[in-house]
Amino acid sequence: MTDITKTEDARTVRARSRSSSILADVRLWAAIGFVLLLIAPHYVYPVFVAKILCFALFAAAFNLLLGFAGLLSFGHAAFFGMSAYVTGYCLQTLGFSAELGILAGTAAGALLGLGMGLLAIRRQGIYFAMITLALAQMVYFVALQAPFTGGEDGMQGVPRNALFGVIDMSTNMNVYYLVLGVFCIGLFIIYRTVHSPFGQVLKSIRENEPRAISLGYDADHYKLMAFVISAALSGMAGSAKVMVFQLASLTDVQWQMSGEVVLMAVLGGIGTMLGPIVGATIIISLQNELAQIGSISTIVQGAVFVFCVLAFRRGIVGEIKHRWALWRSRSS
Repeated sequence: MTDITKTEDARTVRARSRSSSILADVRLWAAIGFVLLLIAPHYVYPVFVAKILCFALFAAAFNLLLGFAGLLSFGHAAFFGMSAYVTGYCLQTLGFSAELGILAGTAAGALLGLGMGLLAIRRQGIYFAMITLALAQMVYFVALQAPFTGGEDGMQGVPRNALFGVIDMSTNMNVYYLVLGVFCIGLFIIYRTVHSPFGQVLKSIRENEPRAISLGYDADHYKLMAFVISAALSGMAGSAKVMVFQLASLTDVQWQMSGEVVLMAVLGGIGTMLGPIVGATIIISLQNELAQIGSISTIVQGAVFVFCVLAFRRGIVGEIKHRWALWRSRSS
């Protein structure tokens, strides 16, 4: 019995040591990434990098639902776009400060997510995806007809009101750092959610929902909470985008936007923290570089996506992590 106890203690020590090492690596890479983002606007056009951060947060929020809860939504554009409209209206008509406008958009995304989630989580699989798509199309038609959205013209000329009523937001550099702050807050919320007891339950529901229910967990409650958090963070991303481009349009709420965020998450690697960020960076960069060739850019993006899916079945980051783990297991 003593030998068995010693063996178990040794395994526990190794597991804790491995966990501490992984946590140290995460913190190191997070610090390096943050420093790079701080200096990025001095070398790259700030609006372009800010756009990447907005869509990276959007993709990471979607990945929280798909990668960790196992729920495929085709309606996330509803949260992204409607929150953009709410933030634009608060800034333009109500005269809110920048932070209050973003908070209002985030709250709108959460409330919309709660309403859609209560209906959608009653079904699973493809039925869940189709319900979210149908509900998002209803939101699209509301945005098309509602007087405050501007209809097909969209909401243009949204002012960049001062942050906290003091900090000037008229320059692209200041707006970039505001978006960077929003991005870091959103990513931290996702990280803490995934690495919490709540996140562990979500993973268990994703892997085997009947077993999670048999252990006493209310699966629908957990899925609804994940849906609301994902919707709120998607709304935060849409609100930040309004600050960058001073525009909220039907493009933000169309079903194509929902498909685009799915592409970003799958391309980078679902179920990973870094994957959606990498996927969003690649897609936005491709769109920016291929904008001059018009509709052919869509074909090129599709070809790149097909190649990446065939070459990296787990997504770019997912495949790299898998091969790195295989290499470490062989070398140890």
